[in-house]
Amino acid sequence: MESVGYILESLALAIIFVYLILASQFGSFLQPLAIMLSLPLSIIGVLVALMLTGDTFNILSMIGVIMLMGLVTKNAILLVDFTNKAREQGATRRQALIDAGEIRFRPIMMTTFAMIFGMLPTALALGEGGEFRAPMARAVIGGLITSTMLTLIVVPVVYTYLDDFGSRVLARVTAGKRARVKEKVPETAGPAIPEGVPAD
Repeated sequence: MESVGYILESLALAIIFVYLILASQFGSFLQPLAIMLSLPLSIIGVLVALMLTGDTFNILSMIGVIMLMGLVTKNAILLVDFTNKAREQGATRRQALIDAGEIRFRPIMMTTFAMIFGMLPTALALGEGGEFRAPMARAVIGGLITSTMLTLIVVPVVYTYLDDFGSRVLARVTAGKRARVKEKVPETAGPAIPEGVPAD
């Protein structure tokens, strides 16, 4: 149980560090949330793969989940980064997301299949001690399959909602600052007219 606790602590620290790094690179606290959504999507595949193979969620499976954190976020990073660059060049958000999915689809699938086929010998428990390491590879393969399929659909949708939310928050903050500035600046009064002097 103590080793499981260490694994969970490592997982939590890894999530925090990944978020902070993404936030610093993208200059946003919201966009990393869309990227890191691929992590829970991969957990679905991990559980399904372990259930189909009859494995338990043990320490090696948890190590596989930690490995997935860097693997599955890569696909979402490719989509979000391409979208941001396309918008900087004048593309609309909708068109940028569509282009990101079309252009980045092949590299995402190539790297995913390369990782899956690389893990197959371990997942099939080939070689000495293979049965011991198999749950880790099976967890990685299951997580990669589901996260890759769902990331291409879910991440653009979440990106859109978070972008709208950020725009609304920014608009409210800007409006509040303008209102406070207007309250601080007194209205300019016209020149005082002495008593007894008729106004023009």
